[in-house]
Amino acid sequence: MAIAHDYLTQRGGAERVVLAMHRAFPDATIYTTLYDPDGTFPEFRSARIVTSALNRFAVLRRHHRAALPLLATAASALSVPADVVIASTSGWAHGFATEGKVLVYCHSPARWLYLAEQYLGRAARRSVQRAALAALKPHLVRWDRRAAWGARRYLANSTVVRDRIARVYGVEADILHPPHSVDVTGRRDPMCELEDFVGDGGHFLIVSRLLPYKNVDRAIEAFRGLDERLLVVGTGPLARALQAARPSNVRLAGLVTDAQMRWAYASAKALIAPSHEDFGITPLEAGAWGKPTIALHAGGYLDTIAEGVTGTFIERPTSEAIREAVLAFREEDWDALAIREHVHRFSEERFRERLCAEVDAMARRRTG
Repeated sequence: MAIAHDYLTQRGGAERVVLAMHRAFPDATIYTTLYDPDGTFPEFRSARIVTSALNRFAVLRRHHRAALPLLATAASALSVPADVVIASTSGWAHGFATEGKVLVYCHSPARWLYLAEQYLGRAARRSVQRAALAALKPHLVRWDRRAAWGARRYLANSTVVRDRIARVYGVEADILHPPHSVDVTGRRDPMCELEDFVGDGGHFLIVSRLLPYKNVDRAIEAFRGLDERLLVVGTGPLARALQAARPSNVRLAGLVTDAQMRWAYASAKALIAPSHEDFGITPLEAGAWGKPTIALHAGGYLDTIAEGVTGTFIERPTSEAIREAVLAFREEDWDALAIREHVHRFSEERFRERLCAEVDAMARRRTG
């Protein structure tokens, strides 16, 4: 068997899921279009990884969005010689060439095709990116749907993604929630130059890629003038603009190690999650530390947050709504033990057991 993933060029929830898949099947080769060892999690260095021809171009490894016009062709040409393929995908890996049976683990049908304006942000209607995508969309939609219909079975990472798969592809999918893989016993390293800002903790935390639909800009603006601190962990195209616009009680940490991430979570007061997420694993990561979340009342957060137990919701991702929730937040209202008990339902052990059962069932159908 083999594991397929769109591209391994960043550190996000989908890449953590691939690591969990590889821990379940440590002998499986991982196939991907682009692989940047320095841009993604270091644990991938111990895996056998096969890439597409695009990986020869360093600029595409660093900026995978620039490869959009080429990715359908590259994905179709990437051959996966396995009897069973687990395709972890939000756009490309379900289209890799294989004669084996494909089990698709879908993080979402491609956002840039079916949720383009949300993905590109408020300027999407008049942006160069939007115009380029409009020109490519008819071809990409045909390619994407052919690839989807060639899979043997679909698993969705959340309720909202299951419904989106049905709407976009007409395919019924079962839900398998991603696991959190937080090790609360591991080493904690302070982030250089942020020790004074974090101090003894008590800050609010955002862990997110810096993209328009993540709404990090609105959260940063919500803290302007507040007597609270916000630490933002993550990288992305908006990093420079957000850095320039931040008030003095907000810091952007960029890319951090797992040990530094533990330090940020362990000392935080609460997580803020204002984005449109297909699953949204960060409330589970925060919950492993007994920390509650202020989250957008939408998407995958509806699956992972128990309102009043592990977090509270805002109805709209506006600066005003985030600000009101921060002002109303009281640490004494939350039971860390109850939060941890909820998060245990999303353990990696449960994920691995279900995934192995799915693969076994597919293998039996092949030989039976």
